[in-house]
Amino acid sequence: MDFLKKHGHTLLSLFVAFVFIQSLFFKFTDSPETIYIFQAKLEPWAASLGFPGLFLPSGIFGAYVVGSVELVSSILILLGTFIVSLRLLQAFGALVGLGVISGAIFFHLFTPLGVAVVNADGTSDGGQLFMMACGVWVSCALLLIIRRELLLSLAKRLLGNK
Repeated sequence: MDFLKKHGHTLLSLFVAFVFIQSLFFKFTDSPETIYIFQAKLEPWAASLGFPGLFLPSGIFGAYVVGSVELVSSILILLGTFIVSLRLLQAFGALVGLGVISGAIFFHLFTPLGVAVVNADGTSDGGQLFMMACGVWVSCALLLIIRRELLLSLAKRLLGNK
């Protein structure tokens, strides 16, 4: 139990960074999987609701934008994990990560993407992307709980309540 208390935040941080960083290759290289998810599944869904272009490479929810946000989250989390004086960055990274992964979970649950992504070739990921997203969400939430005192202290200082 002492190990988890002392190093739990590191394990959570490494998991979040691993998931986000390993996905960057797919998002930044226009891999077939990414093109299928963003442009073949999510873009037609958004267009049918009157929001065309949201998931295209230039869209606000395109793979490049999502990947960039995941990269920033990972950098903040890792800096705050390994540099004690920057612990607040870990909390900010977790907050950013929680936001972006909440979007991913939403799109898995409430769009044609689905929990188990069926690829263009007909194969299914068996829900692996969704399960990893849920793991990242829980990890980010736990990091925020662990760092809540830092966030509350900052909020008090910003609001003028010492």
